[in-house]
Amino acid sequence: MAKKRLIFTLLYQKGGFYLSRNFRLQKIGNLSWLKINYNFYSVACAIDELVILDVSREKPDRQEFCEVVNEVCQNCFMPLALGGHINSLDDAKMLIYNGADKLIINTALHENPNLVRELIAIYGSQCIIGSVDYKIEEGSFIVYTNQGKKRLDRPLNEHIERLGEMGVGELYLNSIDRDGTGQGYVSEVLKQLDSASHLPIIQAGGAGNKHHLQESLECRGVDAVATANLLNFVGDGLPKAREFLINKGISMAIW
Repeated sequence: MAKKRLIFTLLYQKGGFYLSRNFRLQKIGNLSWLKINYNFYSVACAIDELVILDVSREKPDRQEFCEVVNEVCQNCFMPLALGGHINSLDDAKMLIYNGADKLIINTALHENPNLVRELIAIYGSQCIIGSVDYKIEEGSFIVYTNQGKKRLDRPLNEHIERLGEMGVGELYLNSIDRDGTGQGYVSEVLKQLDSASHLPIIQAGGAGNKHHLQESLECRGVDAVATANLLNFVGDGLPKAREFLINKGISMAIW
């Protein structure tokens, strides 16, 4: 049985790192702030993977983003997933060249599926994470793209089925409603996916404490939890969260 994973997500835009609440961004600090508050050599011992997303609302500076990625990951040895504005093969190649083990793709899944298929053919399914942002509207799970601005007229389970047919390796399932609220993950969404896909699921959006991480990892179908909450897990928050999860019997790698 595969081990469960704890993933930390950083949201980056034009020189700064951000908190997100319902996809509204608030700048927390720059690279210097991040280094002061997060010892990434220590963090690397607490998480299974690091995700860094370029959430720029305008055209991103890809070179600057890659320089920041290299600075953050200096002397850290852990799987790295990068995403945000992957609109071409060249975009993907640049992120892979700068250390990405996996690529996180969202809008292109809908707007440019041929690009996604090409990336899968080149790098393999295990390299491609399909990112799915959703809201609950009138009791239904609705998919959104373009940083939560564009509503898809397609049920969530149908969208997930298409991603499986496309060949993505796993899902990054992110609740816009719970994003940044610290109220916990949306467990109900997992029932929608039970028959739609057998892809590994990374659940994101809503973690406020270690108990939320535990509750999600104990759900059938959840392979990993991700948190982008820079303030709730500052300092030794992530190492303590991992220790707590292992002590609660969650099957995780022990180093």
